[in-house]
This record gives sequence, C-alpha cells and structure tokens, in this order.
Amino acid sequence: MEEPGKKQKVTAESTTEKIDDVLLVHTSDRRLLPMAIDKEKKRSNVDRRDRINVTGNTSYEEIIKSYGEGVRHVVNYPIKGTYKDNGVEQTFTAVAHNISGTGILFSCAQSVCTQLEKCSVMHLKFEITPGSMPEGYEMKVSIAANYVRTFRDEKDGEYYCGVTFKEPLAEYLNRNRGRYMLTMSALLLFLITAIIMLMRTESVIYYKFNKVLYTYSIITAAFLLSRYLFGSLYRPAKIDKNFTPGVTIIIPCFNEETWIDKTILGCINQDYPTDKLEVIVVDDCSTDNSVAKINATIERLKKEQRYDVATRLFCLPQSVNKGKRECLALGAKKALHDLVVFVDSDSFLEPFAIRNLVQPFIDTEMGGVSGRTDVANTYTNSLTKMQSVRYYIAFRMMKAAEGFFDAVTCLSGPLSCYRKDLVLRYCDEWLGQTFLGQRATFGDDRSMTNFILRHNRTGYQDTAVCYTIVPNQYSIFLKQQMRWKRSWLRESLIATRFMWKKEPFMALSFYMGVLVPLVAPMIVLYNLVYIPFMHRVFPITFIVGMLLMAGLMSIMQLFLRKSTTWIYGLWFCVYYEAVLLWQMPIAWVTFWKSTWGTRMTPADVAEQAKKTKAGAK
Repeated sequence: MEEPGKKQKVTAESTTEKIDDVLLVHTSDRRLLPMAIDKEKKRSNVDRRDRINVTGNTSYEEIIKSYGEGVRHVVNYPIKGTYKDNGVEQTFTAVAHNISGTGILFSCAQSVCTQLEKCSVMHLKFEITPGSMPEGYEMKVSIAANYVRTFRDEKDGEYYCGVTFKEPLAEYLNRNRGRYMLTMSALLLFLITAIIMLMRTESVIYYKFNKVLYTYSIITAAFLLSRYLFGSLYRPAKIDKNFTPGVTIIIPCFNEETWIDKTILGCINQDYPTDKLEVIVVDDCSTDNSVAKINATIERLKKEQRYDVATRLFCLPQSVNKGKRECLALGAKKALHDLVVFVDSDSFLEPFAIRNLVQPFIDTEMGGVSGRTDVANTYTNSLTKMQSVRYYIAFRMMKAAEGFFDAVTCLSGPLSCYRKDLVLRYCDEWLGQTFLGQRATFGDDRSMTNFILRHNRTGYQDTAVCYTIVPNQYSIFLKQQMRWKRSWLRESLIATRFMWKKEPFMALSFYMGVLVPLVAPMIVLYNLVYIPFMHRVFPITFIVGMLLMAGLMSIMQLFLRKSTTWIYGLWFCVYYEAVLLWQMPIAWVTFWKSTWGTRMTPADVAEQAKKTKAGAK
C-alpha cells in the first residue's frame, strides 16, 4: 500500500538550484494498463467495477464522466465524522488516505469501523487541499456518506473504512460553491467587458487627438474580446463510437529520463482499439539514461500479453543527435497508420485523449487537430500556478476561438494529430526550412501547422486532454519564452502570406493578433515613460485598461474552472507587461539563434563552450 498522503515529488532538470515538482498522485492499480481495451473481451475497462460497457447504449460523455469521478487520489486529510448509535449522535476522527469524486477511504479505530458498519450512514467533514485533487475541487466539505467496507492492512496494522458520498463531489461543489462562484464571476465578466467597451468608446471620441495610440487600443480590445466571444461559441466534436481510424503516436525524446516512463504509459494506456494504436519513441541520441528507461518500460509492458504491446510499441534510437524535427519525421515515415500524433516526452495523456482527438477527422478536409494541454505541476510554486492559468485560457479560449473557424495557427507540441500523408508531403521542406538564411531548429509545431494550414483546415479538440510539465524556475521559464517568441515571430510572418484567404473574421483576428504584440513594447514605453515625463500626466487610463484585461483573463478562469489559481492570472499579466513583453524586441534581432535554453541540445552545448572559451580569455 502506498504511503498515505505523500505527494509525488520529482526533481526538475536544472543547472542551478533544483526544485521538486508536485504532481497529483493516483492510487496504484493492480493492472499496468487499466484503461487499454482488452483485445480478447473487446470492451473498455472504464472503471474497476465494470459498471459501464461501451458496447451498450451509454454515451461516451457519460463514460468519461464516470471515469473522472472514479479516479482515486492519494491524500492525507484529517476527518471529523458523526453517526447515530441508537438515536444518539456519536463523533469520531479519522485520516483520509485516498479520495475520488464518489467516495473516500480513511483509517480509524477498529471500534469505529465496527460501529460505522452497523449504522451504515455517517456525516463527514474535511478539507480538500489545493493540489490533492484536480483544479476546482479545493474546498471544505461537509457531506453525508454510506458505509461500503472495512479491511485491515497487514503491513501497517491499520483498519480502513471505505465509504461512498451521498452525492458526487462535482454536484456538491456546484450546489454549495459553484452557483455562488458562477454568479459572481459572470457579473464580474459582464462588468469588466462593459467598462472595456466604454473605454474604447472614449478612444473613438478622442481619436483625432492621438490616432496611433487610440487605433492600437481599439485593435487590442477588439482582438481580445472577439477571441473570448468566439472561444465561448466553440464546441468540441462529439464522439462517434464507430469512428476509430488507425493512429500512430510519435514521442521524440532527448534527455528525458525523468518523465519518459510516465509519457509512454499514458500513450499506450488508451481507451482505443488495440489493433489501431501504435506508439513509436524516437530517442535523439540522449546523453542520460533515457534509452535504458524506454527499453525497461517496453519490456515491462510486453508482459501485458492481452494488449499486443510487443507489436505496437517501439523505440528507435538515433546514433547522432539530429533535432526534434528529424525525430518526428522518422517516426512519421515508420508509422503504420494514417493518422500520426505528436506527443512531447514530458506530456501525459488522459486515457480518452486519442479517442477524442481523432473525431474532427471525420471531416476529410481536416489536416491537423490540437488537443488541450493542462499543467501537470500546477501546485509546485507561484510560477507554475501562473502558467496554469495562462495555459488554460490560451487553449480553452484563444485556441478554441481559432478552432471555431477551423484555422488553428499552432497545433501544439504536447498533443497534436495530423494526417500522415500531409506530414510526408511537406516533410522535406519542413526539415530543410530556413528563415532569412538561417536554419530553423525549433518551432516545429508552428512550422508544420503553417504547411498544413495553407491548403487544409486545422482544428482544436478541447476534450482531448494531456498534462505537461512547465518550468518551475524563472531562469528556465524566460529561456523557454524567448524561444517561443522567436518561433512565433518567424512563423507569424510566414502565415501572413496566406491567412488572408481564410474566413474573413479569422483572417482579421489573426492579423490583429500579429500586430498587437509587435507594437506593444512601443505603446507601453509611450504611455508609461514618454507621457509621464514629457507631459506630466499620470497614465491612469492605460494602467486601468491593462488591469481590466488581466482581470478578464483571471475571472474567465474562475468562471470556467472554479479554481483558486485564478488570482495568478493577474500576476501573469503584470509579469508579462514588466518582463515578457520586452523579450519581443530581443527576438526581432536574435531570431537566428538555434539554442533551446531549457535543455542541453548540441547547439546549447556549443554555445556554452563558446562562452566558456570567451570567459577564459
């Protein structure tokens, strides 16, 4: 039995101080692949009690909901409980060891277990702490429960009692906290939006006094509000149980010994037909123990004979480091199936991710689809919480707005699916891509998206979820953001050549989205430096406008997710204006750099050696 309440902590890769990442911990299952479809029974193992069978009339939405409610998380909560013994209320204390959306397992005195078995019904009070369950569940709980079973663990000698809640925690949340939060956040969203529109009306009135500034403010507001509008209108494709095209998942790996085992397990443990799912791991000549980890994982999975792992999970080690694109291209060329899914080596798929991800390909014009990426290590520190809010809004609203028009401009690296024939068609151009005479070594997701988007549709499937590890140190985070800005700048300029051919609203939104961040540094300097010093006017309107935009993102997070992390959206916006915004001018003049910054690729090693040599002189 796992040690109760112990959070999983994994050391992050860093050349300086190391910070432990905090992840959700699921209780161990006796089966290595509990969600994979058994080839003999031809059914899905959606939960441990086999309550739902996908061959019946149950919708997949209900199946996925049932699975989510049944996932058990390792916790360590003190519990205060009450029960009635012959009409007299009795109290007891206990310690929770794992919890799901429908029940909880706790340890208590043997005498208490005996009494609970007799009375059958009890009332429990405990607090779900942030990070012990998925975002949005953190709350104080006072709920009725029914006795299920008692057992004694032979290892620790403790007595454990398992109970089911009278109502699922999701329903309890909506009934007690959800309605209040929904009403409050909806009112705030309306108020913030109204104020922003009023301020932009003012910009129109005073337009003649400063055309450049007011044009920018109008474009910025129109861009953001339209994204939120179309993001709200977006709906993911429904699951057709009979649509299961062949899929090959490709995982490019370089020095990822910490996470690669978890990544592979997530890819193979999918609720998808066994004969239609293949996984290829391409190792790019790692210098750590990644290959050994991959091979050990494959050998361990081969023991699961009912799932044909030996014929659909492979490792292709590269003898020379060639780069991520070459790994993905090699995997695509070796792929057995018509759809290829690119998954980053530090990303973990939900069991229904692939089944959801392929649904938009019912449309034969669909060339690529991005899934949703959530942050796995949200509760590590304030930086990861900030990124969690940013990721959720970036996918659920911004990318969803593009998905509304089937014109997603970046099929994200953690989880994206492509038609293999299109990847192979553009493969040579993709591998040999140059920009202003310099070879493109990163931004592979945006680059391939541009190739696909020229002549095909690209979509977004919000119900296809994966979790990724984000930087937990500012030094690494800033290097990552700089790399992303360089690739965004390069690929956005390329996309301007053809995006005008897309749906008019989408085209207009795209060009506004390119203009706003490019001009932003100059606008901020003008408002926060030039105006105060030259005209002795405090820029209160500009600051209020920025805070309102920050509030819009944060309240939208609260409205959709009901998570306590929403406040970190404000911090992200402040940090963006103070720090990240100024990376854009640097990206303009350093787009040619090939270093990643977040891991020691050959380009990074060469750059470090160059600096060391220069310092020695």
